Amino acid sequence: MLHNRPPFRSASIWVAATVSALVAASAAAQLAPAAPGTSVQGPQPLPSTIGNGVNLPDMGSGANAMITRSDEYQVGRMMMKNLRDEGRVLEDPEATEYIQNLGSHIGAQAQEGTQRFSFFVVKDRSINAFAIPGGFIGMNAGLVLQTSNESELAGVLAHEIGHVVQRHIARAIQAESRMSLPMMAAMLGAILVGVAGGGEGALGLLSVAQGAAMQSQINFTRMEEAEADRVGIGFLAAANFDPNGMASAFSMMNRAEGVKIEYYKMPDLLRSHPVTTLRIAEARARATQLPAVRRADPPSYTLIRERLRVITASAEEDLRPYYAKMKGSGTDMLAMQYGAALADLKANDAASAVETLRQLVDANPGVTIFHSALGEAQMAAGDQAGALRTFEHAVALYPRNVPVTVRYAETLMKADRAGKAHQVLLDLFNNDTPTPDQIRLTALAASAAGETGDAYYYMAEFHLSSGDLMLATQQLDLALAEPRLTQVQRKRFTARREEIRDILREQRLQRGNR
Repeated sequence: MLHNRPPFRSASIWVAATVSALVAASAAAQLAPAAPGTSVQGPQPLPSTIGNGVNLPDMGSGANAMITRSDEYQVGRMMMKNLRDEGRVLEDPEATEYIQNLGSHIGAQAQEGTQRFSFFVVKDRSINAFAIPGGFIGMNAGLVLQTSNESELAGVLAHEIGHVVQRHIARAIQAESRMSLPMMAAMLGAILVGVAGGGEGALGLLSVAQGAAMQSQINFTRMEEAEADRVGIGFLAAANFDPNGMASAFSMMNRAEGVKIEYYKMPDLLRSHPVTTLRIAEARARATQLPAVRRADPPSYTLIRERLRVITASAEEDLRPYYAKMKGSGTDMLAMQYGAALADLKANDAASAVETLRQLVDANPGVTIFHSALGEAQMAAGDQAGALRTFEHAVALYPRNVPVTVRYAETLMKADRAGKAHQVLLDLFNNDTPTPDQIRLTALAASAAGETGDAYYYMAEFHLSSGDLMLATQQLDLALAEPRLTQVQRKRFTARREEIRDILREQRLQRGNR
C-alpha cells in the first residue's frame, strides 16, 4: 500500500485492521455468491516464478489454511460496498475502463489464473493507492494527476498487484492468530463497525484493541512492502513498461510528502510503509537488472489524466484559465484540448465544448472518448437530435464499447427512449460484466421502460454484486410478484432466488455447527 494520507473516513481503519476482517470471513460462511459472470475458485499453489522470472518465496499452505481466496473476495466485496455507499468510488465509465485495462494488463503477467483483479478510481485528490481483500485495487485520482508518465502509474499498480499475488493479507492473519482472543474479538468488532459505516467510532475501538500489538504488525507490513516492490517490478517489466517507473513514482511521492502537498501527516507509529530514499534506491537498483524499455505514452493515459483533473475538481474550481495557460506550454495538445472542452462543459459553456470536441472527433475518429464527450456536450447544449446521431454513429463504429454504450444509454433515457436504452444495455452486458453502478443503470432503464419484473431482477443482481443476499431475495420476491412475467422470466427469477436461498440455508447450518 502506498499513501500520503487516509483516503477515506471509515476505510482509514485499513492502516492497522483490514486484515482482521478476513479473520471474520474465515470464521463465517461465504457472504454471497459470485457476481454475475464470475466464478469463485479456491486456493491454488503459487507458481515458483511469476512474470519476468521473479522468484517467489514458498509460502506453503499456511495462508490457505487460514483463509481461502473465496473468503478474501467476499470480504473485499463487503468493503467495496461500504466505499460505494460513502460515494468514494468514482463511477465514471471512461476512467474505470482505462484503469481496469491498464491494471489487467499488468495483472496478466502474474500468471495466477485463480486470482481475479478489479481496479477502480477513488474520488480523492490525495496521493494514494491501496489493495483490499479479494484483489480489489484502488487508485486515487490525485495519484494519477501527479504521475508524469504511464510507467509511473503502472509501477504503483504493479506494487499493489504484488501485495495481492503474495497474499500478504492472509499471511498477516497467520501472524495475528497468535493474539489473545479478547484482543482479536475487539479488532473484529472494530472492522465490522467500520464496514457498517462506523467511521471514527471504529477508529477509537481499534486503537484500544490494538495496544502493544500494533508495532509488531506494522513491522510485518514493512516487510510486505519490500516484497511487493520486488515482485511488482517484475510484473512491470514483463508488461513492457519502463521498470524505472516504480522508482520514479516513489520519488514523486517522496517529494510530495516533503512539501506536504495535500498531505495529512500520520503518527510515525502508523507510517507502516514510508517512501524512503532507501526504498527508492532499491527500486532503481532492481530496474538496472531488467531490460530497458523505451515507450511513448498512449493517448489514453494523458486523456484520462485530464479527464480526472476536471471531474474531480470542486464545483467552485474553474479550470478554464489553467487550460488557456497550458495551450502554449508545449504539453500534449490533444489532452489539453480535451481537458479544456470538459472544463467548458463543467462551466456550463456547452457551445464552446461542442465546437472543440467536434474538431477533435473529425481529426481523431479512432479516439472513442471524444465521441462520447461530444454527445454529452451536444445534449447539454440542447441539441438532443445531434447527440443521438453522434452516439448512434459511435456505437456503429465501436459496438459494445462500454463507455460509449453507457453514455448512449444515459442519453436515450434523457430523450425518453428508455426501452431502447434497456435494449442496448442488455446487449452490452450479456457480453461484458457490468459494474454495480452499470447494473443499477440497467435497472433504472428497465423501470422507466415499464419492464418492472426485469427492473427488480437487476436490482437483485445489484445487491448480489455487493454481497447483500437478503436484499437480493427481497427484490426477486418483488420480481416474481409482477403479473406480466413471461414463463422464461419466471423460471429464471425463481432459479436465481433458489440459488441464493440455498446459500443462506448453508450459512445457517454452518453457524449452527459452530
